[in-house]
Amino acid sequence: MYERYDGLIFDMDGTVLDTEPTHRKAWRITLERYGMDYDEDTMVALNGSPTWRIAQAIIDRHDSDLSPHHLASEKTQVLRGLLLETVRPLPLIEVVKEWYGRRPMAIGTGSESSLALALLETLDLRKYFVAVVTADDVEHHKPAPDTFLRCAELMGIAPEKCLVFEDADFGIQAAHRAGMDVVDVRVL
Repeated sequence: MYERYDGLIFDMDGTVLDTEPTHRKAWRITLERYGMDYDEDTMVALNGSPTWRIAQAIIDRHDSDLSPHHLASEKTQVLRGLLLETVRPLPLIEVVKEWYGRRPMAIGTGSESSLALALLETLDLRKYFVAVVTADDVEHHKPAPDTFLRCAELMGIAPEKCLVFEDADFGIQAAHRAGMDVVDVRVL
């Protein structure tokens, strides 16, 4: 089914790793400190965005003067303590294992580099990917195509020869803008 592609690119959160419940818990813990909450629908719509962008949406909703980067940093600290103990791979990891050594593969994530690499190393998954492109590695984040284009570049494969696996609307838009086919893993 995937034979016609020269490279496979995977989003991480919600696609390869079951991090979404832990992300929500970390946001709840962080926002409680400020007497704020978050809207679940807004959070889902922003899946795939860097943490600071989600923080900005929360700040705007609460008409707060907090720095989005400060709030994002706090949430990341809470998340780091929770994630490394609770996150497990999702069933799509079987596709990664099946295609390991047969096609170059990359991770293209909106997560920060230190967190993404720590998760992949802790779960012994880093070895499967020739490249890991994070929010720290691109200027324009999903839904811009930069993350996936950088993955293709690092794999040495033309974008139109790559297939992306995604679970978020922003990521699907980014893949299409990169000229790549995409599998919406929410419908698998």
